[in-house]
Amino acid sequence: MSTITTKDGTRIFYKDWGAKDAQPIVFSHGWPLTADVWDPQLVFFANAGYRVIAHDRRSHGRSDQVWQNNTMDQYADDLGELIEQLDLKNVVLVGHSTGGGEVTRYVGRHGTGRVANVVLLGAVPPLMLKTEANPGGLPLEVFDDIRKNTFGNRSQFFKDIVVPFYNYNREGAVLSEGIRDNFWRQGMMGGLKGQLDSIKAFSESDFTEDLKKMDVPALIIHGDDDQIVPIGASALLSSKLAPKATLKIYEGSGHGISEQEADRFNADVLAFIKG
Repeated sequence: MSTITTKDGTRIFYKDWGAKDAQPIVFSHGWPLTADVWDPQLVFFANAGYRVIAHDRRSHGRSDQVWQNNTMDQYADDLGELIEQLDLKNVVLVGHSTGGGEVTRYVGRHGTGRVANVVLLGAVPPLMLKTEANPGGLPLEVFDDIRKNTFGNRSQFFKDIVVPFYNYNREGAVLSEGIRDNFWRQGMMGGLKGQLDSIKAFSESDFTEDLKKMDVPALIIHGDDDQIVPIGASALLSSKLAPKATLKIYEGSGHGISEQEADRFNADVLAFIKG
């Protein structure tokens, strides 16, 4: 397996497909998944002539399960070390959900010197948690419930959460056992402690200032029926904070766009990259 070792000694697994001299696209996955969720994109963009890289976040998938440092700042720094150790330049950063937070925090902490474009899909910025300054956010009780269910019986919870994640509770929707099995498989690969820590990281991190530093073209894609990261407290705000953002709303779509609408998503991202 391909891994890098970070400064704190954590091994981060990654896939690296396509021509090594091609423009790189780096994909950051959502909670509680792994790089595998990006496979439809990795194959598509590698075949389109790009170098594609996707890593398992620390404590997720095949990366080391660590007790400490499961924070958004550390996720961003891990992404930075991956980019630096592979000496990637002119990078397109693509982040889904929590991965969108990771990408945004990377820009805030490390700048855009190695970055060409950013794509945020169903991403958590600017802030998920409801506060006095963020009245449109989700109440703390929502995330406490996620913590409770993850700790109490995550094996069952990772089957149950698939329903709102992929909008299988909408009229006419047919649940895909394959998608549910794959979600469960990826979730159960991760460490419980790191997954619990990550809930705090994705829900309580404020990315407002990071978004303001996103001085490269950014494509923000979001489903207007996203039940996991509601669009009103995320993309509609982020698109106003990132200086060069373009907002693309998928009507009727939920949180699992990269899998359920892979062809459309891939085409939109490819067109954006090509300019």
